[in-house]
Amino acid sequence: MTPILADVIAVLDRLYNPAWAESWDAVGLVTGDPEQEVRRILFAVDPMRAVVDEAIEGDFDLLVTHHPLLLRGVSSVAATTPKGRVIHDLIRSSTALHVCHTNADNANPGVSDALAAAIGLRDTRPLKPMPSDPTDELSSQRGGGRVGVLAEALPLKEFARLVTDRLPRTEHGVRVSGDPERMIETVAVVGGAGDSEFERVRAAGVDAYLTADLRHHPATEARAYGDPALVDVAHWASEWPWLRDAERLLVEGLAARGSTVDTHISTLCTDAWTLRF
Repeated sequence: MTPILADVIAVLDRLYNPAWAESWDAVGLVTGDPEQEVRRILFAVDPMRAVVDEAIEGDFDLLVTHHPLLLRGVSSVAATTPKGRVIHDLIRSSTALHVCHTNADNANPGVSDALAAAIGLRDTRPLKPMPSDPTDELSSQRGGGRVGVLAEALPLKEFARLVTDRLPRTEHGVRVSGDPERMIETVAVVGGAGDSEFERVRAAGVDAYLTADLRHHPATEARAYGDPALVDVAHWASEWPWLRDAERLLVEGLAARGSTVDTHISTLCTDAWTLRF
């Protein structure tokens, strides 16, 4: 049975409840008619022009992205702006757009679970647990970031090489701060920008912190404490592994309802940096 968009959103909202999103976020359905049929779904990190073109040209009925198209309020979606043109093209082609952002960050499994799994972390727990809900026994397992343990300790330089091998390649590459020979066993990870979490990472007592978008001053201040070692990757690369989880879980959820869809994960690299000298 071919599901309608409302059926697909119902499964996505169960996996990534909008109530789990941060207050400043913009998640959920951006374009699309809840009654339209959904035969093909494309998953991507960013709703950028190239990705939207991929969805339209590939005849996908739904584009599911991690990052919002309209994070901040706008007063116009006229086609005179790049985002306005995207909105017009999505509507004209009957391509729905649905966003799972910080609600997917805080889910379990969520974005940081996928990052932790990609590098082989075990026994993971939330770095930033959500407030406990006595009516929901799973609430303590949700929250931002993850802390876990490698199957075997590795020198920092080998751990960084493992990260390089397990995540998609970008021109940003993998940046490392710390003694290359330091042994790494416990690791904190945050998919996406993570330099706001240094205090929690330090309190967790980990050997290394893997995240993205580390800025100079927060990173140098963190290094002044001596712990942990830092491994910085491209924002897009840190969140791309989640797409496979989202695809699998959505397909399973729809199958439980008796529905089937064709799914695809975009491999277009939408990291902002395209050349490095």
